[in-house]
Amino acid sequence: MTVRAAILGLLAAGFICGFTYYNDCVLHQSLLISDHMPVLIYGGLILFVTVVNPLLRRLRTHWALRPGEIALVMALVLAVCCVPAFGLMRTFTASLMLPHHHALKQPAWREHAVVKLVPEKMLADVSQDENGTLTAFVQGLSEGNHHIAWRQIPWRAWWRTLAFWLPVVLTLWVGLVALSVAIHPQWAHHEQLPYPIARFADSLMRGSDAAGPVLRHRLFWIGCGAVWFIYAWNYLVGWFPELIPIKVNLAFWPLAKLVPTFMQGGGGRLLQVTLRFMPIGFAYFLAADVSFSLGIGPYVWCWVVGLFASYGIALEAGDYMSLRTASLLNFGAFVGMLLAVAYCGRYYYANLLKRAIGLRGTATTEQVWAMRAAMVCLGAFTALLCTCGLDWPLAVGYAFGAVVIFVVMSRISAETGLFFIQVSTFPCITLWGLMGSEALGPRAVAALCLITGVLLLDPREALMPYMVNSLRLLEWHRVKLGRTAWLCVLAIVLGLCIAVPVTLYFQYDRGLATVDSWTQLATSYPFTNALSVKRELAARDTLAQADSLRGLQRLGHLQPDRGCLIGFLVGLGLVLACSAARVRYTKWPIHPVLFLIWGTYPAWRFAPCFLLGWMIKGMVVRYGGAQLYRRLAPLFIGLIAGEILGYLTGVVAGLGYTFCTGELPRYNVWR
Repeated sequence: MTVRAAILGLLAAGFICGFTYYNDCVLHQSLLISDHMPVLIYGGLILFVTVVNPLLRRLRTHWALRPGEIALVMALVLAVCCVPAFGLMRTFTASLMLPHHHALKQPAWREHAVVKLVPEKMLADVSQDENGTLTAFVQGLSEGNHHIAWRQIPWRAWWRTLAFWLPVVLTLWVGLVALSVAIHPQWAHHEQLPYPIARFADSLMRGSDAAGPVLRHRLFWIGCGAVWFIYAWNYLVGWFPELIPIKVNLAFWPLAKLVPTFMQGGGGRLLQVTLRFMPIGFAYFLAADVSFSLGIGPYVWCWVVGLFASYGIALEAGDYMSLRTASLLNFGAFVGMLLAVAYCGRYYYANLLKRAIGLRGTATTEQVWAMRAAMVCLGAFTALLCTCGLDWPLAVGYAFGAVVIFVVMSRISAETGLFFIQVSTFPCITLWGLMGSEALGPRAVAALCLITGVLLLDPREALMPYMVNSLRLLEWHRVKLGRTAWLCVLAIVLGLCIAVPVTLYFQYDRGLATVDSWTQLATSYPFTNALSVKRELAARDTLAQADSLRGLQRLGHLQPDRGCLIGFLVGLGLVLACSAARVRYTKWPIHPVLFLIWGTYPAWRFAPCFLLGWMIKGMVVRYGGAQLYRRLAPLFIGLIAGEILGYLTGVVAGLGYTFCTGELPRYNVWR
């Protein structure tokens, strides 16, 4: 660890937090981050180790960064990738302001005063100047090419709510950083998880000159160059339609008539296949059961959903954040995975907890202090939730649900290398489904769903998966994890200090043009759910009773939704049974990840490619043996690098076009 690496990492982190929202939501460019393998970061790594660092070494030997320094910079910039886009800022300020806008358009909201169901500090304050705060946020204040000044941001509407939400965000994130350090030895050393994403970065950095042997291998450049050319050429076709594109889409629609049950479950989205080279590349390095499960999962899901639909049971019915059987099925699977992970590492975790509370144990000092920090921060997070009108059982339940989601997402990333992870469940929906409307009441539903809208609406860029991969990369290059974790916290604080005012500036400058339609819709879910609960309880004449319940009194009025309870238990049972079978039978072909991702958007996008990679690896090992498998490894690393560089080429070209012409790009690369 060096001072220059820390400074470079913090500067890069500040740039990412200041520029990403402008690129994504103002220029409407190709997304800079979008998943747990951000193209800006990993594409920048490829360019740095192949072009910039060798040039620095040629100019002055000591100017070039060592692999450990590059790993530190990577850790700092990855830590802040959770800040400027889907991880937080893409929905953060909109979730706090737009409910007031929805209330003006929805008579039922005004009649039932649903916005007032949550404490005032949870939303932006529009009471003093509605025109200068709410209307300006919706319509924007700029006129033509004349943009607003920074002083025109109505901070008086935001100080109160930011003073509540930023400590909530920070206590959760610092707790997750500490938890990542605490569990790292168990995952990395005792269970020896593969960490495919970290392994990819390490393969590029390995070597004293920060240019690993893989970069000097011909097969790497063949794979990388071929894939890059496909992306670059098709990007040109987007600008010049007279060119002939390179087809990467395969249609299997004639098969639809043969599988009616599959089609009834939404299988049509799997019959239009787009070749993606990153899943193929990663599948080559994964265990066979992992890549097979990632590939077969969505097909099994569509068949199951179609089978239930034929009996009149709609597993996927409902809005994104609503009471759905599929949501509880997914959360049950996540809890099952957490229990399986805890059981595998029971001795390590028991010793760690003993040392953390002052008892004798064998855990190292660094992990002990990390566990203590995690316990303190997550406890503070729970306490802050109690200040927004939630009883302590609900706050504890929500905090537990959030930790379950982040830990299991991190486990998926470390064990499978799945770089795009989404969850179709939320802690608020789980509590609602397992407790019932009467036990919660409309106020608790509104508060829980609003917290989810801020923290967990779309965790495709969650902090903890970034951290676990960064820690493994740092350890390979002998960088101290504890100090780096503190630097990551500093980078996150710096990122928030930059991203919040920058995001508000562009939103007040351009209005709802910077807030995508999905975000606008999603910001209404908390109060739409609260309104439906209020109407339901009023119809049953139990609204007053539900509002009067406090603390453990809620347990006496539990009325779980039957479908949700069954879904939770089925998801839990499937993962536990599959985990036990993997331990008991050496040739068991299914990995529990199948039940964690099988109904999600990334799964059906990448499933055919994971299956293709699984088949390629199987044939290479079967007919060429271990020697051919090792010889072809650089080719598949090149496929991953080529797709990243191809996407990055479109981003850079679009930015260049905008800055040269002043016009928005006419074509973006979709990832």
